Amino acid sequence: MMRTMRAGAKYIMAIVAVAFVGWMVFEVGMDISGQGAASANDEIAVVNGRKITGEQFYGAVRNAQEQQRQMGNIVYTLDAQRELENQVLEGLVQQIVIQEEARRRQISTSDEEIRQAMLNMPLPEMVQVPEFQTDGEFDLSKYQRYLMSQRQSPFVLALQSQYETELPQRKLVDRLASDVFFSDAKLWRLYRDRYDSVTTKLITLFPQAVISDDEVEVIDADIAAYYEEHKDDFVQPAIAHLSYISVSRVPNGADSAAALERAISVRAELRDGADFADLAARESADSGSRQQGGDLGEVRLGQHVPDFADAAMALRPGRISDPVLSDFGYHIIRLESKSDTGYHASHILIPVELQGDHLDEVESLGDSLDFHAAEQDDPAMLDSTASMLGIPVVQADPLFKGNRLRLGNFIVPDVGIWAFEAFEGETSSVIETEQAYYVFRIDSLEEERTLTLEEVRDQATFGARDAKKWEMAEDLAAQVDDDLRGGMPFEDAAVSHGLRSLTLEPFTRLAPDPALAGEPEVVGVAFGLEVGQTSGPIQTERAIFFLEPTAKTQADSAAFVEEIDQLRDYILRDAQQLRIQLVLASLRESADFVDGREALRQAQRAQFQMPGATNPLGF
Repeated sequence: MMRTMRAGAKYIMAIVAVAFVGWMVFEVGMDISGQGAASANDEIAVVNGRKITGEQFYGAVRNAQEQQRQMGNIVYTLDAQRELENQVLEGLVQQIVIQEEARRRQISTSDEEIRQAMLNMPLPEMVQVPEFQTDGEFDLSKYQRYLMSQRQSPFVLALQSQYETELPQRKLVDRLASDVFFSDAKLWRLYRDRYDSVTTKLITLFPQAVISDDEVEVIDADIAAYYEEHKDDFVQPAIAHLSYISVSRVPNGADSAAALERAISVRAELRDGADFADLAARESADSGSRQQGGDLGEVRLGQHVPDFADAAMALRPGRISDPVLSDFGYHIIRLESKSDTGYHASHILIPVELQGDHLDEVESLGDSLDFHAAEQDDPAMLDSTASMLGIPVVQADPLFKGNRLRLGNFIVPDVGIWAFEAFEGETSSVIETEQAYYVFRIDSLEEERTLTLEEVRDQATFGARDAKKWEMAEDLAAQVDDDLRGGMPFEDAAVSHGLRSLTLEPFTRLAPDPALAGEPEVVGVAFGLEVGQTSGPIQTERAIFFLEPTAKTQADSAAFVEEIDQLRDYILRDAQQLRIQLVLASLRESADFVDGREALRQAQRAQFQMPGATNPLGF
């Protein structure tokens, strides 16, 4: 057995090594003390004075990309790449702050603890390795024998390093959760939050609704004062003004006819006795059902597009439809069964897509975009390419930094990032979507700036008027409050000021009436008042409220006694998880974090703009 394990060592390491690349990059390659030899330009980020270098960061990014690739989830767009990089950097930052907290609390582990953890607490990646399984189940003894036989291998040493990092963190998590405790009294309060209910009368003053514009006088001084107090609200992000040319990739009538012809051919094969599941595996473009022989399982009415559902419901069980067109292509449907509420069907999807001469034409035009217009420094190349190909140059709507570019109903990826990392006059690479091939040009860039009062006068006027409406609503609420304190009935106090009183159906603290959604302070007051007692004005960001409870129902204490143990376990688990999340979020929030990626990009751009400079990325 040991000889077999040694013979399979290379195979095992090839399977599991990817899972440890990121760990080794961070734990082995990273100078966590911040004393590494990396230059300032190599600093991707600094966390509490500790550096994350480009080598460590991009090594972790490569590992994440490899994991995505193995799961089949990788998307090759700049947007997706930037999102992945953000996630990786955040993970590295979290790693540092957790390690620091474990050190601050003097949490450590002995060599024997590390050894026992490695042998008896396998990581999830190890459980999935085929060589560590017997009859499809993880075999701990095989895993332990492998570790013992490879004690000094780079892989096991890297694994040991990971456990040396992980175990203190696990101890930290255990310690954070260990002091979470719920007394019977606290559980009773939580139980009451779920089952106590109140019925209440409600008056709501929405300033915008109860005070008309005609009642508010706003002068220039009010507008100017509002503008000065809210300047941060009037900061306009950087803007890119873009032009583009495109080649449509939308199928035409010939493509649709070819798809229908293919669907008719597949239907003929079925009519001649071909196996439906085999044809689905071979022909269907629906990746979700193809490997199940086209089986869609049980489908509720309304779950599929009407064209498909109507055709399926029109069949008798066991029958196969002629090709049915939907927005996804042509479907050949076999109905397995149906009822009044749904059906069970299988299908083969033949997509309507570019093919034949049309495909060749579109790909040729796409190649021309790539060769003549893409990634050019001369802005005129976009116009000359458009003229050569007989396509128009179109001006896009202004693109604000932080947004994604929308053309009609479609989002075009990558442009929102590229436009603010390139130079005026540059053209993009060919950006491919399902709808078209695009090449964009930066016509001009505007820097972020605070808009002037004249530019935002309408918004500032609205804000100043809204502020005055709140003042007037507060005065109105004070009058209502005076009437209620003077003994006027709740409904009469509302009517006397042109307001309306509602009676809300019974609700609990955890499930308030929709009229009080997002208003925890108001809900708390409702349960704090006695029946018949009237509240004073309760002002929130949204409105001003008055309450008068008319009935209350208390939770059943006998039922609570029966459920207390189950309730304790349920609440304790959630509370422990919440405690851990809150502490880690607090550590992250308080960390001194500097993201140096934008500065590095700016430095690269400046270098690229220097006369005679080569592209810092090497092309």
